[in-house]
Amino acid sequence: MTTKTNSIQTAFQWICPWVYITALFFALVPVYANSETAVSGQQITDAPHGHILTNAQVWSPDSQWLVYDLRPEGGIFRSERIERVNVETGEIQVLYEAQDGANCGVVTCHPFDERIIFIHGPEYPEPSWSYRADHRRGVIVDSGHSALRHNMDARDLTAPFTPGALRGGTHVHLWSGDGQWVASTYEDHLFNSRHPESPTQRQLAISVPWQGGIAVKKDHPRNHDGSHFTVVVTTTTESPVPGSDEIRRAANHAWVGEDGYLSPDGKYRRKAIAFDGLVHTERGDFINELFIVDLPDNPDALKAEGIEGSISTLPKAPASVVQRRLTHTVTRKYPGLAEPRHWPVSSPDGKRIAFLMRDNHGIVQLYTITPWGGNPRRLSALAADISSAFSWSPDGRRIACISDGSVWTVDVKTGDAARLTARVEKNGPGPHACVFSPDGKYIAYIRPVPSAAGTWDQIFVLQAK
Repeated sequence: MTTKTNSIQTAFQWICPWVYITALFFALVPVYANSETAVSGQQITDAPHGHILTNAQVWSPDSQWLVYDLRPEGGIFRSERIERVNVETGEIQVLYEAQDGANCGVVTCHPFDERIIFIHGPEYPEPSWSYRADHRRGVIVDSGHSALRHNMDARDLTAPFTPGALRGGTHVHLWSGDGQWVASTYEDHLFNSRHPESPTQRQLAISVPWQGGIAVKKDHPRNHDGSHFTVVVTTTTESPVPGSDEIRRAANHAWVGEDGYLSPDGKYRRKAIAFDGLVHTERGDFINELFIVDLPDNPDALKAEGIEGSISTLPKAPASVVQRRLTHTVTRKYPGLAEPRHWPVSSPDGKRIAFLMRDNHGIVQLYTITPWGGNPRRLSALAADISSAFSWSPDGRRIACISDGSVWTVDVKTGDAARLTARVEKNGPGPHACVFSPDGKYIAYIRPVPSAAGTWDQIFVLQAK
């Protein structure tokens, strides 16, 4: 009896752990699968072409739609349509289709109504006027009436030039918080043509709705009218003095605050733009530092003598615009703003501007600074580089970004980071965008997805925890 009992006990002791492990395995498999589904985000596009989100303002005001273009992987500017997808139903709507050999892309939404704006390339492109940075323009379309479109910025390529028109191309059009003005980057065709060997002097421009629009002479086939008064608001120079605050290029811009910011002198600056300025250091290299331009409240102050430039000079900023340097990083171990390409983004209340720099270990982290300068504050302490553009939550409490093949949020007060998606080593979230919805419930991003037809960037949406 004792021998039989011992045999049963031995068998039970041997079988029990395996029964337990097996039961645990089958108990956890569905939990793991559900967890993967929950944290991998929902793929909401699947068509065999690219789906590229802009770094900001990609959500409709009601947080129901995402706008995108059809550029292929790598961001080559070859998209003939602007579309939007409903995040609840998956419905796709074509908002605009380019004609006559033109391409379009980098689309953003108005904060309150159905308007969108995007880059439009030249119709009937030819070797002397193909798509390039100084040959594009901003086009505004009403999402509900795609036939209602108009050029935002006017172009005038023949002297004497028209105030309120530019002589080149605009790019990455971002609406101000009140939906009235549009900020963009700008490159001058005349300068680039006359100085083909010189470094490009990219600038920033703003466009303000103008009664009657801006009409230009039709003595050049690439001249066109515009609905907005557009003016350059940065000052650049081909040869910045080493160690000075002069810049060769202005790029990667964003509005400061939904309604501006409160300065230390107690004045409220209603319109300001943060951007990267390329400075020349005393060591002889070029690095990007963070800059800001304070704009006048009254658009009439933008209409100043000489803003249109001349045959030999670039358009210039009105005297009512003040350009300031915010960061001085040349003495840091890793000076300058860091890659990847990103846009310094302000908190909704305008109190802090977030940007990317390398910490003392060489890891790309989030930093913030006030709109009047001071010492940057390191916000994140991630183990891997931040690898994307980023966005603030509407309540200003978190920033969403990509790192280590995952979507993360970083708490703005504590710096605590939360991994929201499972790590994807290959074909992980892309660098283009990681954008909170206006209601703060969702985050949109892009991931390349392999299929029988090839690998295409697809749009994913996850719930913001």
